[in-house]
Amino acid sequence: MKLSGRSKKRIISFVLACVLALPAFPERVYAETTSEKIKKAEELKKQTEAQKHEIDEKKDDLVEQKAALQNYLSSLNDNLESISANLEVIEEKIRVKEEEISEIEKDLENAKNEEARQYSLMRKRVKYMYEKGDISLLEAFALSGSYAEFLNKAEYVSKMEAYDKKMMEQLVSSRVSIEEKEARLNEEMLKLDDMKEEVQIEQDKVNTLVSSTSGSIAATNGAITATEMEQAAKEAEIKAQEENLSELKKQLAEEQAMAARAAKMAWRDVSELSFEAGDRDLLACLIYCEAGAEPYTGMVAVGAVVINRMRSAAYPNTMVGVVYQNRQFAPVASGRLATRLSLGANAQCYQAADEAMSGSTPVGNCLYFRTVIPEINGQIIGGHVFY
Repeated sequence: MKLSGRSKKRIISFVLACVLALPAFPERVYAETTSEKIKKAEELKKQTEAQKHEIDEKKDDLVEQKAALQNYLSSLNDNLESISANLEVIEEKIRVKEEEISEIEKDLENAKNEEARQYSLMRKRVKYMYEKGDISLLEAFALSGSYAEFLNKAEYVSKMEAYDKKMMEQLVSSRVSIEEKEARLNEEMLKLDDMKEEVQIEQDKVNTLVSSTSGSIAATNGAITATEMEQAAKEAEIKAQEENLSELKKQLAEEQAMAARAAKMAWRDVSELSFEAGDRDLLACLIYCEAGAEPYTGMVAVGAVVINRMRSAAYPNTMVGVVYQNRQFAPVASGRLATRLSLGANAQCYQAADEAMSGSTPVGNCLYFRTVIPEINGQIIGGHVFY
């Protein structure tokens, strides 16, 4: 079936009317009493103090770690000083050994030169005695003045040969002795070089440990500084929390004193109250914010608390004075009430406001309400306890 344009408009209007007639279910927001604020503040302070205690222990551990590292570094420096002294001794021994080797090399060179010189002289003597001209041994005998002279010459030659032999043996022995000493010195030099290398390796290791330990100490110092900053921040946080607790306790004392005074003071009758033009909207929107998701009786009860305060001589006698009294209703401080005033409340909230303003009070003369907790005895309606 094809609908006409007028029928379509009627259906759309009907749907819109049904949607607008649906009740609104705002999020549930509960009032928080000063007692609960104090309890939360105390819990928060305990948590902060526990965190600071952990930071204090962390700093103590870091300080102990730093002390241990400094002791280790001191030990390393002592070890390094001992190694350096040992290295100096070895280097001095090497210097002395090098001088000895240099001297023995000079002695060996001199011995070789002397050996060569004596060998050259011996050759010259031999050549002179046995290779001079064409004179034979017989001619030498013939030229001798006597047999004794000949024998003297022969004995001289024999002694010269013995001298040359002995001299050469001594020179060779001296050279061999010097060579052996040189070899021994070179072997000792090699051992000293090995010792020096080992000590230098140990020195490098200790230097590396010193550098690493110094770096660890620097890092620990940085960690200690950071921890001290955390300590200062936590101390400032605890101080702020203590100040907040002090203010909350002061506020609680004021509330308790106010409740005590209110109980003793005269109560105005609802008929004695005067309402301004915007009071109905103000109360309906406050009910919407505080109890919009509560049962209808709970809505009226929240409105009754506001009216009870207007009736009590301990509170302002105007709707605006009660609602906007400092630190009394959370939606005022959060800005939700101002937002709701710009949008308006639903019909149930207006109805509850009207009942409360007419004197209906399901909670008697209660002046406070909050979410239900075991610590507070009172009249429970929905999710609120009234007291």
